[in-house]
Amino acid sequence: MQISGVPSFKVARRGQVRTFQLTKALSLLTVVENMKLGAPSQRGERLWASVVPWLWRKQDDEIEVKARELLERFKLDTKAEDYAASLSGGQRKLLEMARALMSDPTLVMLDEPMAGVNPALTQSLLDHILDLKHEGMTVLFVEHDMHMVRHIADWVVVMAEGRIVAEGPPETVMQDQAVIDAYLGSHQDVDLGVVTGRVAGEVDTQAVELLEEIKEEVEASIEEAEEENR
Repeated sequence: MQISGVPSFKVARRGQVRTFQLTKALSLLTVVENMKLGAPSQRGERLWASVVPWLWRKQDDEIEVKARELLERFKLDTKAEDYAASLSGGQRKLLEMARALMSDPTLVMLDEPMAGVNPALTQSLLDHILDLKHEGMTVLFVEHDMHMVRHIADWVVVMAEGRIVAEGPPETVMQDQAVIDAYLGSHQDVDLGVVTGRVAGEVDTQAVELLEEIKEEVEASIEEAEEENR
């Protein structure tokens, strides 16, 4: 991927990082090893320096300390020595977000951070995204969960069929008729409890009618049996 002809690795060096909807953890590396990969400008990555440990060992130790601090912040420290393959989908999302912070970015781009996440981890992810904002980072994310968008976004751009249909603060955008029709549905203000009640009422009526029919058939059968026994 390139932005205005700038390769991805140079974009990352300028402080812009992203996570993916489908996580990209390296499954056969440990969690802490995955974290260390996110650190930029590592001396040990150079061919000749890699064979001389004293040139990169100190930096590598500092990178590991930072990685473990971030894992503790994201409550993944107990998984540090486990293979990334052993993590749940939600934990992999947390790992990706934590690894992105290894480069001290100014802009973090998240692609559907809540997709496939267990509800138990949803609030944790929300809190971490809010923390990024409070730390002065800009967070740009793609998300279909309107409740999440309303909770954490300051500015929303809604697209449908490849074009922008609304833009503005979430409270304003949620009231836009084009957004309601495209995403929320034209009956989004209808009380689902009332609808459920109506459906239940219809089902109950049908059940009563069926029971009456069965009762009548049973009574008719009893009368026939009594007539035969006389």
